[in-house]
Amino acid sequence: MKLAFCGLGLMGGPMVMRLLAAGHHVQVWNRSAHKAQALALLGAQVCDTPAQAATGVDGAFMCLLNKEAVERVVFGPEGIAQAAHVPWLVDHSSMPPDVTRQWGTRLHASSAADWLDAPVSGGIAGVQAGSLAVMVGGSTRHLAKASQAMQAYARNITHMGESGAGQATKLCNQTIVAATVSAIAEAIGLAQRNGIALHQLAQALEGGWADSKPLQVFVPRMLTPSAQSIGALSTMLKDIDMVMNAAQQSGAPMPLTATVQQQLRSAKAAGLGEAELSALISLVWPEKRQEFLP
Repeated sequence: MKLAFCGLGLMGGPMVMRLLAAGHHVQVWNRSAHKAQALALLGAQVCDTPAQAATGVDGAFMCLLNKEAVERVVFGPEGIAQAAHVPWLVDHSSMPPDVTRQWGTRLHASSAADWLDAPVSGGIAGVQAGSLAVMVGGSTRHLAKASQAMQAYARNITHMGESGAGQATKLCNQTIVAATVSAIAEAIGLAQRNGIALHQLAQALEGGWADSKPLQVFVPRMLTPSAQSIGALSTMLKDIDMVMNAAQQSGAPMPLTATVQQQLRSAKAAGLGEAELSALISLVWPEKRQEFLP
């Protein structure tokens, strides 16, 4: 397929690599054009604007930092909406469900393109292994075609309902992940004060009810910070803020998540916003803070 891809950040670049390796022709755009040059060497066509990238394609993808970036890339003067005959747009960004519904309607009215909200879970390792989970909302009219492309980097693609349902599902995902990582940090703090062999904690719990992917990933990274981030703490805070906004709008009680939100805010206020989410450990083990500061 001939595809457009806008946004080559932490996840977007590896996604494009997988699409190219699967034999797709990919036209890419990124705000910082130099970041696209490595993909050009792999066969991607680098474009000057999102509209140019989305011209003459079977479908378009984007993976952007926030809703402001999404609005510019889609509806700006040189945005995707200005390209003719784009049948569908897959948005891998994390966005508020209500904004997704509004912009999906707006895009369809202006260009007849279907907006598929399709946030992902699994991180860079999931992209590289082709094992991402993708939660999709929107019309099913072009879902099979879009899924055929997404299979280059995703193993689990699930249609969750109408427009916005994919984003709402991602909020559920982030609720669970943030609470789990916070609990892992507290468990390590408890272990550190009780003479436990810390580097064997994840191994000791493996296979039991406390075991999880976050446990196996974050225990080692909390004990020994990695130079390569798998996601900024501020990004998780952005998502949890969206969770709490959605909870307020829908009347869903979320007392645990409200506490996690305050923990994330405390960590950001301490200068750890751009640090990895593992930096939550510094709230219960203050001596670790310096290790996570940029």
